[in-house]
Amino acid sequence: MEAAVATESLSKLNINGDFASSLPNLHKNLHLLSPQQVELAKMLVEEGQSHLFEHWPEPGVDDDEKKAFFDQVTRLNSSYPGGLASYIKTARELLADSRAGKNPFDGFTPSVPTGENLSYGDENFIKFEEAGVKEAQNAAFVLVAGGLGERLGYNGIKVALPFETITGTCFLQCYIESVLALQEASYRMTQGGQKKEVPFVIMTSDDTHARTVELLESNSYFGMKPTQVKLLKQEKVACLEDNDARLALDPQNKFRVQTKPHGHGDVHSLLYSSGLLYEWHDAGLRWVLFFQDTNGLLFKAIPASIGVSATKGYHVNSLTVPRKAKEAIGGITKLTHIDGRSMVINVEYNQLDPLLRATGFPDGDVNCETGYSPFPGNINQLILELDPYIEELKKTGGAIKEFVNPKYKDASKTSFKSSTRLECMMQDYPKTLPPSARVGFTVMDTWLAYAPVKNNPEDAAKVPKGNPYHSATSGEMAIYRANSLILRKVGVQVDNPVNEVFNGQEVEVWPRIVWKPTWGLTFADIRSKVSGSCSITQRSTMAIKGRNIFVKDLSLDGALVIDSIDEAEVKAGGSVQNKGWLLEKVDYKDTSVPEAIRIRGFRFKKIDQLEKQFSEPGKFELKA
Repeated sequence: MEAAVATESLSKLNINGDFASSLPNLHKNLHLLSPQQVELAKMLVEEGQSHLFEHWPEPGVDDDEKKAFFDQVTRLNSSYPGGLASYIKTARELLADSRAGKNPFDGFTPSVPTGENLSYGDENFIKFEEAGVKEAQNAAFVLVAGGLGERLGYNGIKVALPFETITGTCFLQCYIESVLALQEASYRMTQGGQKKEVPFVIMTSDDTHARTVELLESNSYFGMKPTQVKLLKQEKVACLEDNDARLALDPQNKFRVQTKPHGHGDVHSLLYSSGLLYEWHDAGLRWVLFFQDTNGLLFKAIPASIGVSATKGYHVNSLTVPRKAKEAIGGITKLTHIDGRSMVINVEYNQLDPLLRATGFPDGDVNCETGYSPFPGNINQLILELDPYIEELKKTGGAIKEFVNPKYKDASKTSFKSSTRLECMMQDYPKTLPPSARVGFTVMDTWLAYAPVKNNPEDAAKVPKGNPYHSATSGEMAIYRANSLILRKVGVQVDNPVNEVFNGQEVEVWPRIVWKPTWGLTFADIRSKVSGSCSITQRSTMAIKGRNIFVKDLSLDGALVIDSIDEAEVKAGGSVQNKGWLLEKVDYKDTSVPEAIRIRGFRFKKIDQLEKQFSEPGKFELKA
């Protein structure tokens, strides 16, 4: 009976006798499979993947594992634009190029694209910030959060990590509160029509999905309506074991294909296949803003950047920071081919210098008269105009130009040290755009816009002096520096920092100042809430948690925490002096200290503070 069913399956699929005789193990087991799975089996064999079935035992042995294998293959096939056949074809082409050492930039000449350089707090910046706040209610925010914090020495998901430890606010809470503050400010500024809820999408992975859901649910979505938040889970892709793009079997289970992450470029195909882009279009949205999981400064730069997109009409706007020549950060570059086509994309730092040298710039990647490279540094935050984005994805299905990075055993490049896979990056989206696409960039001061947290203490301590650590230590200190510099811009006398070493990293320690996004979302907000003669000493700590707190003639030497509801208006001033909060050093190897603290190398010892809560509506004064 089983043999008859198998034969019937084969005849329906035009699978000939050669197929059956060359793959007896698969042939004997075909009756276990659905017609769609038999089609997939045929495709795999035609694509040179017969080795996947060579070890299959007789029917009756491991039948559930065989079915599970095809469940996995079905998922891998449906989650990749064009299916597994397309994945294998692309892999063969890219592996052949890699083996031949083909230069992806052959025929292209680099030049500096057009963009907008902003200087925090000047008239131009304020103008763009105001335009951006107005437009914010027409934006959707997409957080790419598929990664765990293992590289940081943290076992949780990265978005659960505190971005500062005065209040313990985690990255996800910071992002959601910033989006909500933008939503509210945008509504107040335009004062018309209905209040729009700004969509917030989180791309997760198998590693992070359940824990992200748990973080949101256990914190009531940090004040956002659950209907505003959508989670899109990316699938992994098949690993490749050789230059022929043979799929690798999982070393732990011969009935599974080994898989690895495909990269954050998947966010484009997920948004397209989810139907969200069309929902947003129908709701009148205009912008999609992409950002990554551990940059606590980002929302200080976002309002002005949206303003640049709206004012300049950019289809693609890359947020960037000034980069030093040869710094380990990609540069936004215009590439023009000898055939006339051009594109504006991120070129990785290790490719930019040789590309320049090969195209008539003998000095390569060097600083210009500003002291920085003319090619601004990519920080992987993108603002895309929705309608042109949809038109482009209709053509590509959201597939992004991929690359492969095999680790070869030797110079012959015939075999790999371990399996590889195709990868894609979110910021490579512009590679497929037509030359008519308006692709630009916005440069922001690094102190304002960029302090990613990605390196563990040991790796950070090895970073050459003068280069950014990009650790939990430097990330938190960057928040205090930015807030101190912003207060200086509005006239507060803020003491200079002192240098300290935590976890082997020398950092500037500014006064420890934090505020909620509702208090100070833009420069204009902060300027309107600070007046008179204010001063803050270096040893001070200040947390402002409330929208209507006005700081006037405040002299702070110690710790001050003010918390108020929206309906309370608080004037804070006078001389606040107390023993304050001390920064206590912590050894990252000390396992008695929670991971989130020890990876920073410091914690707050709260000796003394002035702490006031205003939980009733009305007008209040805090006079020390």
